[in-house]
Order: sequence, then C-alpha cells, then structure tokens
Amino acid sequence: MIRRDEFVSRFGGVFEHSPFIAERAYDDGFIGDELTVDKVHIPLVAIFRAASEEERLGVLRAHPDLAGRLAVAGELTQDSKKEQASAGLDRLSAEDHARFTELNAAYVEKFGFPFIIAVKGLNKDDILAAFEKRIGNDPDQEFATACAEVEKIALLRLTSMLPEK
Repeated sequence: MIRRDEFVSRFGGVFEHSPFIAERAYDDGFIGDELTVDKVHIPLVAIFRAASEEERLGVLRAHPDLAGRLAVAGELTQDSKKEQASAGLDRLSAEDHARFTELNAAYVEKFGFPFIIAVKGLNKDDILAAFEKRIGNDPDQEFATACAEVEKIALLRLTSMLPEK
C-alpha cells in the first residue's frame, strides 16, 4: 500500500494546486494497492464532487488563464505548460494573444474563475470557439461545465502517469 505522503506527493497536483482532494481520497480509504487510472480517478472525482461549492470554486480558481500572464512569465505548473503547449498556446500571434487576454478578462469578470478546458487534441481555433460559446452561458451552467473540464484534465493527467488497468 502506498503511503499517504507518497500518494499526495504523486497525485496532489492532478487537480490543479488542490492536494486536499488526494488527501481526502486517501484518508477516506478510497485508495487501494492497485494504482490504475480508474482506481485513482474515480475516487478523486468523488472527493471533488463531494467538496463544498466554495472548495470546488477554489479548484477552478487555481487554474491559470489560457495563454495568460503566468504562461508569459513562465510560471505555469509543468502539467499546465505541457497542456497549453500541446494546443499551440505558447506560440500565439500578437493578435491571437490579445484576443485570449480580452476573453480571459471578460470571462473572469462574468464568472469569477478562469476559463477551463481540457486542451488535449484541440488547437487555438477550437479553444477560441469554445471560449466564445461558453462565455454566453449562465453562471450555474458554466460552473458545472468548468467542473466537468477539471475532471477531464485530471483524467488526462492520470492517463499520462498510470497504467489503464
């Protein structure tokens, strides 16, 4: 059985800057000997969904803006850096960067957390289209959508770390 500190060290960042999710999953006895994608993702998602709305909002707020100031300053987590680079967000034209900056600001102003999307397999045009569509959502709908995207991101991160079965 993996020790708590090892589990939290290894999986505490799967939900961006939110180790409490891994801590609770371990403490609640959800983690067994077999560390596979499903056997880690399912309990982490259960803990995330059981968290208070304020805690889930904190997880959303822990995510960086897409192509935002942290990316420009080189201060993203390694996972976020790789994810954004895979979608070409580290190579935007000045015009595209300005559009992302404008949308990020409007989105945060409207919803109180950054735009979150699992970028794997997407390009900047896909992301911009989703951004422009989702900014029209109502706050409850967008909170639910952002939480679902966080769960997808966690699954993608775990898939790169663990065997499927």
